[in-house]
Amino acid sequence: MDKLSVIIPGRDEAENLEKCIGEIVEELNKHKIDHEIIVVDDGSTDNTPKLLQDMAIQNPMVRYLRNDGENGFGRAVRIGLTEFTGDAVAIMMADLSDSPRDLVNYWNKLQEGYECVFGSRFIKGSKVYDYPKIKLLVNRLVNTIIRYTFRIETNDVTNAFKIYRREVIEGCKPFISPHFNLTVEIPLKAIIRGYSWKVVPISWKNRDKGVAKLKLREMGSRYFFIIAYLWLEKYFSRGDYRRK
Repeated sequence: MDKLSVIIPGRDEAENLEKCIGEIVEELNKHKIDHEIIVVDDGSTDNTPKLLQDMAIQNPMVRYLRNDGENGFGRAVRIGLTEFTGDAVAIMMADLSDSPRDLVNYWNKLQEGYECVFGSRFIKGSKVYDYPKIKLLVNRLVNTIIRYTFRIETNDVTNAFKIYRREVIEGCKPFISPHFNLTVEIPLKAIIRGYSWKVVPISWKNRDKGVAKLKLREMGSRYFFIIAYLWLEKYFSRGDYRRK
């Protein structure tokens, strides 16, 4: 693999995006990793569009896309997944919660032969800073349900920050999740369909600026819908969708 694509969906993240992109570019350049960064503006009303347009002019590795249709985290990511040109693609958050150093580690693990790399914030070696207590409780509950339902040894499926080889993305299409439940759909499809994967410890920190977009009340039924949908594929599709 030669080129890495990074997809960053963002809505009203003007306070964070410049630093977020700058840190990713700096880390990837330091390790001589050819890359592109695709930022998908998901209907921002702040200065995000102007900021991204300027950054794309200054740095040809930065691509600015806009979701002009119905908004949603999953919809924004899916736009990026149709446009990326790299041999692998990582999904990162715009709020500076994910570490560019972990991104480099992901890339190196792919080079070892794995097809997907999933970070976990809750295993030995991981570091978590200022995780909201209610969200932490819900996170642990949902991930425990997923782990036992699908009988898999990973405990942070809902975390968006993951990396996939291009063939994994192609083999898992079509994606149907319009919101944050896409963070569950992609990795579970990859596992169910037989792609190799590795879990590594990562760091995570809560945002300092801006407002979190994940609304627990809105996402509960959507998470459980996608879990049920993929459970049916795992146990009743008779392997029709597994890689050949």
